[in-house]
Amino acid sequence: MLQESVGLIAPIDQRSPVVLTIAGIDPSGGAGIVADIKTIAAFGCFPAAAITSITFQNAQRVFGAEHQGAATLRAQVEPIVQDATVAAAKTGMLPTAEIVAEVVRLFREENLPAPVVDPVMISTSGHDLIGDAAFHILKTELLRVARVVTPNIPEAERLAGFSIKSEADMRRAAEAIRSLGAPAVLIKGGHRLTPQADAVDILLDDQGVITEFRSEYIEVGEVHGSGCTLSAAIAANLANGLSLEAAVGAGKRYLTQQIQNLIRP
Repeated sequence: MLQESVGLIAPIDQRSPVVLTIAGIDPSGGAGIVADIKTIAAFGCFPAAAITSITFQNAQRVFGAEHQGAATLRAQVEPIVQDATVAAAKTGMLPTAEIVAEVVRLFREENLPAPVVDPVMISTSGHDLIGDAAFHILKTELLRVARVVTPNIPEAERLAGFSIKSEADMRRAAEAIRSLGAPAVLIKGGHRLTPQADAVDILLDDQGVITEFRSEYIEVGEVHGSGCTLSAAIAANLANGLSLEAAVGAGKRYLTQQIQNLIRP
C-alpha cells in the first residue's frame, strides 16, 4: 500500500529561469515537448510544459494524434503560473482552432512573457499538424502576441503567401510576416534554396534590423525535431537574459552541434 509522503515532488526550482513550452508530445523523444525539455535543461533553465496533443509517431512518420481541448490546456497552464514566474515561453504544435485560440487567451490574460512561436504545420514525414481554421487564428492572432516567430521556408511561404526561391525572397517574406503583427521573424534556411547553398537563417528584429546567420550546410537529410530544438533554445537563452539576436545565435550554435553529433562515428 502506498503511503502519502512529503517532499517527494519537488517544487518548481526558481533558482533557475523557468521556461514554459506549450506543444505536442512525441513519444519517440525526438521532437515536441520531450525535445523542448531536453534543450531547455541544457541551457540551465527549469522546463515546465503543457501538452496540446498526444501524437503517435517515431522518427519516420506520424501515425495519428489525440488532441487536447481548451479547458485541459488551461488547466495545465494556470497552476504553473500560480506557482512560478515564467521567464520565457515557446509554442509548438497547436493543431486545432480551439487550442490556438486558447493559447492566445492565455498569453493575453495570464502573467506570461511573449512566446517564441514555432508555427509547426507539417511533420518531417509530411503529416499535416495544423488545420486550416487553426492556421487562420495563428496567422491573424497568435503572431500578435509573439516575441518572435520562427518558420522554416515552407511555413514562411504559407504565412507570407508566396514562394521563396532566394535569400531576397526570404527577406521579403520576413517583412510580409512581420506586417501580420509579429514583432520579429526568424526564417530558417534548413530547407536549402539551391544544392550549393550555405545554411542561412534570416532574423528581422522588432526594430526592423536584418541579421544573417550563415554556416556550412550539414548534409544529413531531414532532421526530426530541429525546429523544436531551435525554438526551445531561443526561449531558454531569452530567459537567461540574452538579446534576441544573441539568443538566436546561441540557439543556432547548439542546434548545429546536435546535428554534427548525428554524423560523428
